[in-house]
Amino acid sequence: MGLPLLVVLDLCAVFCVLYLLRRLLARESQKVYPLPPGPKGLPLLGNVLDMPSEREWETFSKWSDAYGDICSVTVLGQTIVVLGSTQVAIDLLDKRSAVFSDRPVATMGGELVGWKNSLVLLPYGDRFRRFRRLFHSIIGSRTAMKQFHPTEELETRRFLRRVLAKPDDLSKHIRKQVFIHCAIILRISHGYEVKENNDPFVQLAEQATEQFSLSTAPGGFMVDFLPILRHTPTWVPVGWRIKANAWAATLNQMVEQPYTFVKRQMAAGVAPVSFTSKLLEAKEITAEEEFDIKWSSASLYSGGADTTVSALNAFFLAMALYPDVQAKAQAEIDAVTGGERLPVYADRDQMPYIDALLKEVLRWHSVTPTGVPHRGTLVIANIHRLTHDARTYQDPMTFNPERFIGTEKRAAEPDPRNLCWGFGRRICPGMHLADASIFISIAMSLAVFDVSKCVENGVVITPVHRNTTGTISHPEPFRCAVTPRSEKAVQLIQSE
Repeated sequence: MGLPLLVVLDLCAVFCVLYLLRRLLARESQKVYPLPPGPKGLPLLGNVLDMPSEREWETFSKWSDAYGDICSVTVLGQTIVVLGSTQVAIDLLDKRSAVFSDRPVATMGGELVGWKNSLVLLPYGDRFRRFRRLFHSIIGSRTAMKQFHPTEELETRRFLRRVLAKPDDLSKHIRKQVFIHCAIILRISHGYEVKENNDPFVQLAEQATEQFSLSTAPGGFMVDFLPILRHTPTWVPVGWRIKANAWAATLNQMVEQPYTFVKRQMAAGVAPVSFTSKLLEAKEITAEEEFDIKWSSASLYSGGADTTVSALNAFFLAMALYPDVQAKAQAEIDAVTGGERLPVYADRDQMPYIDALLKEVLRWHSVTPTGVPHRGTLVIANIHRLTHDARTYQDPMTFNPERFIGTEKRAAEPDPRNLCWGFGRRICPGMHLADASIFISIAMSLAVFDVSKCVENGVVITPVHRNTTGTISHPEPFRCAVTPRSEKAVQLIQSE
């Protein structure tokens, strides 16, 4: 039987008072420096009532408009600094990356769920640098990625066939693009070949990354601002504790199950060469080394899957809303392929407009609107604001790939990938894999499909572009019509 609600509230109140007293005593013993401006808070509580519970980048942008490109709030003694311009973000997070490469303690997502052991939340230090070196050797450059382009092209062909068969299930098919990411990464990380349908490891990656997004969203859980609440007994039926327990179980399965698969394959003498098997074969390993192998492999396997899905959803939404852009992109593809074959990654240098379209997808729809916080203090780069800043991008709310193609009269606008992949030593190690996957999916899809608005009962339905809440943000659900461009396009889709 659960604890009565009043008792739970009393326990929380006691924890809050003890925590606030400790923070106040700590601040009294330290030299206090002036903070950047921001909304005025309440005594003791600070700006706890100002913190948004959803679409936090919108509130952060309002603060930047009111208080400047560096603004701050304090929530129960925790200072949060929000960066609202590209130059400020680069000056602090790139040029001073030695100071700002650490991650803050994320109580909900990091400590309670367990993501603190993965690369994305790993504190800056020797272990972080070791993980990065391992990743760079596998997927850290465009040269290293070349060997995986055929696999990405093969999986994208399968995606086209699924869309052709059931175009009304577009969103579901895009979700299955996690399959492409996982098919490549699981083969690298664990020597595992994914199943075409309902693969358990792919499903775990999808579930765990969605839970990561929710558990690490700024302001999502009170326990992040009152870490003392983490000591609430596990049996106390509060919402964040119930979620933390369930999400931690999912993450544990995502880490342990592929690792156990490799161990069993090795014991049977049939394990393919993989990132994990190489590390296990190298020498007798300690418990600490085994822990690192599990988590570095899991970081490789889970990272980036959901971000690619978000970007592809945004691409199809943009094509439905901007048919002129679609027509220009298809004309470029046809000029390169002659309409006789599907485009491949090797065509990229001949497709500057498709390359610009990819950049515009990443700028127009912020996949990670607030990034992942950095530490000095808790520092959040408001990526959504940076990629929609009129000081940098002309008419920023409009989808316009040509902004990235310079002319004699105007220079190309800055590449948004310098913002959306992160900053400094925390830049996404899988960015080349994601970039290649998105390019191939965009080029192949436009080669064979027309995307348009749906028509219901003679009425054209115009979809709306809005981001969902979370560290990884998707376009809100929308509908569009996807049809083959021609009979030849159908033949290309169905050909092997």
